[in-house]
Amino acid sequence: MLFALLTKVPLMVRVALLHMLRLSQQSKYLDLRTELTVSVIRSIATPSTPKTITATQKMAAKAPKLKGKIWVSTYACPLPPAGETGLQDAIAAAIDGLRDPQFAPPTYQMSDPASVEAEWTGYRADATSDSRLPDVSQEELYGELMKEVKTPVTVLYFHGGAYYMMDPATHRPTTKTLAKLTGGRVYSVRYRLAPQHPFPAALMDALMSYLALLYPPEGAFHEPVKPEHIVFAGDSAGGHLALCLLQLLLHLRQKAHHIPWHGTARPLPLPAGVAVHSPWFDIFHTSPSTKTNAPFDYLPTLHQQLASEAVRPPCQAWPATPPRKHLFAADDLLTHPLVSLILARSWAGAPPVYVCTGWELLADEDKYVAHKMWREGVRVVLEEFEAMPHCFGLLFPGLAEARRCLEGWAGFLRGVVVGDGDDHDNDDGSNKEGKEKGGSRFVTVRAKTLEEVRIEPGELWTESEEVVLGRVWKGARERGVLLGEGVAKL
Repeated sequence: MLFALLTKVPLMVRVALLHMLRLSQQSKYLDLRTELTVSVIRSIATPSTPKTITATQKMAAKAPKLKGKIWVSTYACPLPPAGETGLQDAIAAAIDGLRDPQFAPPTYQMSDPASVEAEWTGYRADATSDSRLPDVSQEELYGELMKEVKTPVTVLYFHGGAYYMMDPATHRPTTKTLAKLTGGRVYSVRYRLAPQHPFPAALMDALMSYLALLYPPEGAFHEPVKPEHIVFAGDSAGGHLALCLLQLLLHLRQKAHHIPWHGTARPLPLPAGVAVHSPWFDIFHTSPSTKTNAPFDYLPTLHQQLASEAVRPPCQAWPATPPRKHLFAADDLLTHPLVSLILARSWAGAPPVYVCTGWELLADEDKYVAHKMWREGVRVVLEEFEAMPHCFGLLFPGLAEARRCLEGWAGFLRGVVVGDGDDHDNDDGSNKEGKEKGGSRFVTVRAKTLEEVRIEPGELWTESEEVVLGRVWKGARERGVLLGEGVAKL
C-alpha cells in the first residue's frame, strides 16, 4: 500500500498546486485533503494494468479488525426445505411479468437458493476504541446487542461494490453509525457476488433475508419483525439491490402473491420505506452526468471501464462460461427492469423513499428515478450534495458533508418507523404540489456551509421519459445487446 501511494506523489503534487492556485474545478468547493483523496482514489480505480476479478475481490474484502463501539452477531438463514421452490418461482414470475412484452422471454440460469449470512449490527455505547467482542456464542452476542437497542428501527442493509466486491465487514463503520443514529439495529446481508453468482442470485438472497426478518426460521436469534419497523437501505449497487427488492415486491403484490416459506404460505408486505445512498440505476451508464460530473467523482467513466476490461487478465471467475458481456447478469437480462432499474415502468404504491446523491457520475439517473417516483405519487426525499463524489458519506466520515448525509439518511430511517419528525420532511407548505404528493422534498446541500436550497419538482428533472429511455436503448445497442425491432424504432 505504501508503494502504491508513493507512485501517486506526482499526481498529488499536481493536484495540490492547482488547488492552491484555485485553478481546479474542485477547489471552489472542497478542501485540499478531500480533493487529493478523490484524485488518488480515481487513479487507483482506473489502473493501466488491472488485476484479475478474483484478486480484486480478495483485496476489496479486507476489513479493519472487529473492535470498538460496535456489536456484531452473525446469523445464517437456513435453506428452505427440500422441494420448496417459492423463492425461485416468485423471482421467475417477476422476471417474466416485468419484461418488455415485445421481446421473447430471456434466456438465463435461475439461481438456486443458498444459506444467507447476515451481520446483526448495533452500537455499543460503553465500549472503548480497543474493545473486542466477548468470547460468547453468536446468539449471546445478539442478546447483548439488543440490550442497547432503543427504537424498533430495523435496517435491512445491502452493501455496495458493483455487485462483485465488498462485504458486510467492509461496511461496519457505516452500519454501526446508522444503528447509533437511529437507536435501532442493522441486518447487513452477505449476499452472493457476481460474476460467480450472477443475477438473480443477489436478489434471491435479499428476498430470503427479508423473509427471515418477517418470519424467522426455527433457531433464529430474533423474534418476527413487523414490516412497519423494517427499512431497506444500501449504497451504490446495494442501493440498486434495495430498490430491486422493492420492485419485486410491488410486482408480486399486484398478483396478491403469497410465497411458500419454510412450509407456510406467507404474504409479502411492503417495508416502512427505502433509503439509499448513491444508488445505481443504469447499467449502461448513459446519463449526461456520467461525463459532466467526472471531475468531481472517482468512479471510472464508461470509456475507462471498457478500456480496463479489455486488458483485464483472465482468472477462474472471469471471463464466464458460457461467455457474457457483463459481470452482473446474462446478456438477455441486461435490458430487464430488474437489472437496469432505470427502465422500471412504475413505482406506484411504493413506501417513502430517501435518496442521497452527489455531483457524481450517477447523479442524473438518481434524480430521474426520484422524479419519476414523485410523479407516480411516492413520497420522495432527495438530497443532492454539492461537489461530493460517489458514496461520500461512507468514504469521508470526518467531513461535515458526510456527517450531514448520515444524519439525513438515519433521520429518514428513524422517521418512517417511529414517526418522530426526524426524517427531514419539514415541508413548510409552500410547495403545494409536493405537499399533495405526500410531503416530498428535494434539496441541494451546499458544500462547506451545508446551506439547504430547495429544488422545485419541475427543476429536479426536465427531460422526458422518452428521451431518457432512448439514451438507455442506444447505450444497450452500442454495448452489443440485442434489442429487437420494437426498440430500434424508439
